[in-house]
Amino acid sequence: MRLFIRELGKAFFVGILIFIVIGIIQYLNGVRYTDARELLIHFGYNQLYSIVLYMANALYIIYLLRRYKGKLFKINNLSKGILGAIIITIACLFFLRFFKEVIIDGETLSEFISGEKIQYYYISFIISAVVTAIFYAFYYYRYTQERRVKEQKIIAGTASAKFDALKNQLDPHFLFNSLNVLTSLIEENPDAATKFTTTLSKVYRYVLEQKNKELVTVAEELKFAQLYMSLIKMRFEDSIVFTISENISNTEAKVVPLALQLLLENAVKHNQVTPSKKLHITIFEEDGNLVIKNNVQPKQVVKESSGVGLLNIRQRYYLLTDRPVTIQQSEKEFSITIPMLTKETRVMQTQETYISEKKYERAKKQVEELKSFYIHFAIYLIMVPVFIYLNYRSTSFPWAIFPIAGWGFGVIGHAMEVFGYNPFLGKDWEERKLKELMDKDDFKDI
Repeated sequence: MRLFIRELGKAFFVGILIFIVIGIIQYLNGVRYTDARELLIHFGYNQLYSIVLYMANALYIIYLLRRYKGKLFKINNLSKGILGAIIITIACLFFLRFFKEVIIDGETLSEFISGEKIQYYYISFIISAVVTAIFYAFYYYRYTQERRVKEQKIIAGTASAKFDALKNQLDPHFLFNSLNVLTSLIEENPDAATKFTTTLSKVYRYVLEQKNKELVTVAEELKFAQLYMSLIKMRFEDSIVFTISENISNTEAKVVPLALQLLLENAVKHNQVTPSKKLHITIFEEDGNLVIKNNVQPKQVVKESSGVGLLNIRQRYYLLTDRPVTIQQSEKEFSITIPMLTKETRVMQTQETYISEKKYERAKKQVEELKSFYIHFAIYLIMVPVFIYLNYRSTSFPWAIFPIAGWGFGVIGHAMEVFGYNPFLGKDWEERKLKELMDKDDFKDI
């Protein structure tokens, strides 16, 4: 209801503007109203036509926006919308004339139908077409602005999600267990508690330092693995035997950050770790890969694994190399192999592919916008002589200048948007405005 009342107010205002413009044209053409009653009747009919035509087209456009949403301005849907607007406008004009001639003036139905001529619809149809075109232009502009804000928010949201995922790589249970260990150490061994706290801070410092990197050196990751396992061994004391081979051929090779932490955490989480059943974890190199192996001694009761950690590692390696992450498991041993990357060719290829895809998307979008503009411009060129012809047949006053100029400004605005030219607001205005809108609370839930 609120929307209906708001649009009704707009319709009344548009009717007043049309009445003023037509009045100026008639005055310049020598038409005078000496009788106030006649002027009032003319104003009433003007408002009746304006409100009915405006409301019919406005409600139809709102219906299209709700039905097609972001797809309304595609060529097929827009063509349907324009065709529907033409049909609605002609139907409204017919019933408005029927109301005036038959209901008010008292003509019979047969007299009304036989006396109808197409020229009775020219002026009203043109005015309605111009107002509807302004409608579409306004909603298209608002749609493009909201779409760009949404795109920026999606990009920002994706980056934020990636950031959070990396920031939370360490299992919350690890932190919880570490704090429990720390609590017991404070009472039993304050010196060990101090050492534990220092080591824990170093672990999290490494996470914070490496979270935004795609790759780190094997040397850095192995050093972190030793630091991480020192925490684990404080909790399980001598129940874990952790070994790193000294025969790593190239410690400057690259691996994905925090991969070892996830794999070591999994080994501890899924196996029994007791003095009588020690967990042996070994890291060594084999065929240019880093292998993490442990003996298998499953826990009696263990929460079913979600596989998120291994999936995370596999996806990150998939983006960087063709070499797979492999898993081998038997009744006695479990091992996982991650590639040691000595070249970043796949990384560069991935970046180039990404950039190429983005360029293609931008080029495709630009072509669609150009096609839309050229269609708009072609329709405008077709309609200009139509306006001139109608002006020539109706009156000597050059009223065609108004729709031609008004529509022409719309074409110029469309061209400026498509070709990225803005002489008033500057080159960076749009980016600054988008940032400003994204920071507003009104746009947070779009």
